[in-house]
Amino acid sequence: MEAENLNSTTDILIVGFSDLPHLQAQLFSVFLMMYLLILSGNLLIGATVSCNSQLHTPMYFFVAMLSLIDITYTSVVLPAMLAHFFVKDLHVSLTQCLLQMNSFLAMAAAEFVLLTVMAYDRYVAICNPLHYSSIMSLAVCIWLAAGSWLIGLMIALPFTVAVSGFSYCGSHTINHFFCDMTALMKITCTSTHMIEVFIYAFGPSLILGSFILITISYVNIISSIVKINAKGGRWKAFSTCASHLTVVVVFYASIFTTYIRPKSAMGDSKISSLTYIIISPLCNPIIYSLKNTDFKNALRKKHNKS
Repeated sequence: MEAENLNSTTDILIVGFSDLPHLQAQLFSVFLMMYLLILSGNLLIGATVSCNSQLHTPMYFFVAMLSLIDITYTSVVLPAMLAHFFVKDLHVSLTQCLLQMNSFLAMAAAEFVLLTVMAYDRYVAICNPLHYSSIMSLAVCIWLAAGSWLIGLMIALPFTVAVSGFSYCGSHTINHFFCDMTALMKITCTSTHMIEVFIYAFGPSLILGSFILITISYVNIISSIVKINAKGGRWKAFSTCASHLTVVVVFYASIFTTYIRPKSAMGDSKISSLTYIIISPLCNPIIYSLKNTDFKNALRKKHNKS
């Protein structure tokens, strides 16, 4: 069959969870509840940081930025996914599809960069405390946060350009609940060899590069903590890193197996996609609320005032 070049007026049909008609009401209720929890939890983090002067530090500035990224990339996907439950055949234009894919990839990449920046912040705080204020000034923090978003956009752009040139033979239906790059790769009749090479070369580079930098930071952090004589001092130093370290583990665990795998396995698991779209943004506010003493104290004070 002759390949057809998609243009901005071509529609793509997103299957969503229409293959589970007997579970539509239950799935809608569960996903809506999770989305509302993600929004409320991350907005609570942002509001707590903004309203409490004790949390006006680089560490909590980056925590608020992490919450903003989580809100953004879940909002790119979940509202549209919820609409699938009311629209039997949800068609989107190629432009809308590419915009959703680009936004999601950009925010996911930005989260990798921001988690690395947060590890560096903890490294400076524990290994170079006397110069922490001058190194992590407000201007530097703003530039680092903005840089995370910019790098995310720059990483997503080549993938979006590559996918925009795909041709499709017949079916424009993707068996997914959003415009995922790997789902589009499965229905194209254009050779995806080059973009697969790019994925396998660049994807692991971003993931492993971020992981190596975070690991280096924590090796130095642990080395400094071990040298602290007082047990209480050691625990206090480590407790400032515990939340971030837990968030890193959850994020890497939820996303690592999604894209770094052969084409034959790509895009075939909606469950694996839900894992990194929902679990990490849902867990982050819980982790910071439960594991971080400053946050718990700030929330307690806010509750007592109200």
